[in-house]
Amino acid sequence: MEQKQLIDEIVKLKKERDAIILAHNYQVPEIQEIADVVGDSFALSKHAANTSHRVIVFCGVHFMAESAKILSPDKTVLLPARDAGCPMAEMVTADRLREMKAKYPEAAVVCYVNSSAEVKAEADICCTSSNAVKVVESVKNKQIIFAPDQNLGSYIAKQVKDKEMILWKGFCITHKRVRVDEVKKIKELHPNAKLLVHPECEPEVQALADFLGSTSEIIKQAREIPEKDIIIGTEEGVLHILKKENPDKKFYLLSPGLVCQNMKKTRLQDVYLALLNMQHEITVEEDIRQKALKSLEEMLKIN
Repeated sequence: MEQKQLIDEIVKLKKERDAIILAHNYQVPEIQEIADVVGDSFALSKHAANTSHRVIVFCGVHFMAESAKILSPDKTVLLPARDAGCPMAEMVTADRLREMKAKYPEAAVVCYVNSSAEVKAEADICCTSSNAVKVVESVKNKQIIFAPDQNLGSYIAKQVKDKEMILWKGFCITHKRVRVDEVKKIKELHPNAKLLVHPECEPEVQALADFLGSTSEIIKQAREIPEKDIIIGTEEGVLHILKKENPDKKFYLLSPGLVCQNMKKTRLQDVYLALLNMQHEITVEEDIRQKALKSLEEMLKIN
């Protein structure tokens, strides 16, 4: 099928199935364009929790669709690209997290949403990069086990001085690729540009940024600052909405390595087939779901 025909069929099937399409900002442009909602993990989690549609088509990676199922167990959640995973999420397991909890019995567990349902079930509260600082501030315990992203964890530790942060040794393979020499080089090429960086990048890269924030915060900052030249230090999928919303500004990707291959797996054909055949449904065991739900609901209480 040609692209226009595919889009027409998706629109038709979406209506027939009573479906909503949620897409992460890192998805390819044509997926963002056909989505009902485009956003970061936090925004999409809220939509998944509150949607009235019977079917959620989640254009993202596995842990995101799994979170949608945890929040909306009565909905059918489909992941069009079945093999779209997250290497960071696979860096922590429930068994290993339980071992760390036993080692630090006084610590609360704050779990990044980039994790499996089984890991979320072991957490006291979840967070996204949008609300991570607020979440950690809300926890009464002085010791915090933060998993799995040590770079985001180190960023939080600098903002929240009264907590002892025990960091899991995980990372985003995409953001970790950015090197300090790349930052210095692009700053030399564009000396008047503002550098906006995601806190999943290494601390030494964070230190060179003009602004540190989540995907949605970077998009908001790029919209609001007066500078016309902006260097973007997060996954290149955000460039689509940035260029669309700010035609008078020039955007430069900090590093050619800022491409998440898993986020790029979803294609229009995958969305069409998911809706046509109701395929690649996400399921979560109920006992795990109930435990994981508590940590996600605690997160959603944080404004």
